[in-house]
Amino acid sequence: MDDGFVSAADVCAGLEDLCAEAGISVDGSSGDGDGDGDGASAGGKVGFILPDSASSARWEDFDRPLIEAACEDAGIECLIQNAEGDKDNMATIADQMIADGIGVLAIVNLDSESGAAIQEKAAAAGVKNIDYDRLTLGGSADVYVSFDNVAVGTTQGEGLIECFGGDTEGKRIIQLHGSPTDNNATLFRQGYQTAIEGAGFETVGEEAVPDWDNAQGGVIFEQLLTAAGGEVDGVLVANDGLSLAAQAVLADNGLTLPTTGQDATVDGLRAILQGTQCMTVYKPVVVEAEAAVAAAVALLNGEAPDTDATIDNENGEIPFVQGEVQGIFLDNINVPIDDGFVSRDDVCADIEDACEAAGI
Repeated sequence: MDDGFVSAADVCAGLEDLCAEAGISVDGSSGDGDGDGDGASAGGKVGFILPDSASSARWEDFDRPLIEAACEDAGIECLIQNAEGDKDNMATIADQMIADGIGVLAIVNLDSESGAAIQEKAAAAGVKNIDYDRLTLGGSADVYVSFDNVAVGTTQGEGLIECFGGDTEGKRIIQLHGSPTDNNATLFRQGYQTAIEGAGFETVGEEAVPDWDNAQGGVIFEQLLTAAGGEVDGVLVANDGLSLAAQAVLADNGLTLPTTGQDATVDGLRAILQGTQCMTVYKPVVVEAEAAVAAAVALLNGEAPDTDATIDNENGEIPFVQGEVQGIFLDNINVPIDDGFVSRDDVCADIEDACEAAGI
């Protein structure tokens, strides 16, 4: 994809209160870092460890460059690495970052147990901790920066109902959940199962996919579809990667069914345009990335992150900076494109007619 990411001013239009809470000003800088080196003056660097590059395109396509840009705007040095799905590798990266003199460590944990161990070691070395996107249960984060993950699931559940035009009574669905070790997946599931309660759906199969592994998700979905005798009307899927895996299985069986997703990835949006996916959930990562950097600058300067919200990480309440999400369907598929979150060229490559028909 190109480097023309959305500006904070574009994303914050109509969301000024949320962006102010996240410490983001409309000129694209964080409230605690204006490019004059406020964070650097505190004598610290910030380490970010992303979880993998396989479960979702977002981590390398969106989070990394947006974090890099936010760090540059804030005038701080950030070290960004990817654990590539390996808990031991994440721990090794964290150890090296601590040895390199970081003052703040932000991780997207692979599971709460390993994440908590990393945070405990960082805290013992005097390093402040940020939970980025995923909450570390039993951890020692000083702040959590993410989206309202129950709302993500609610948006998916309500989205599936909308995909059926409200005619859901007796419709048979399969639910393909995210990783059982990811607390976010638990929250997504809580949201969408609450949303569809009372809609009349019959769940004929459901299973969680370890580590958000798309290939394994396809195998699991094929088993669920076979067990249901192929008699399925729709699929409630936790993210775009797993949704695309399910769509491939459906295609092999001559089926096209309403499916949900999450992350508004290029491939997910293309699937919506081509009619194999009904909806996805758009999470403007620029808000999350800039909020995390703003929180890091505050922690480097010995200040509290600017938020009134809190969340329980099972060791007590910690500050929670949370963003809002939006369901994306064919009729509003232009939103993440107009925001600059993804490029039109990437989404519309080889499917120009579908894009023109959708008005983008």
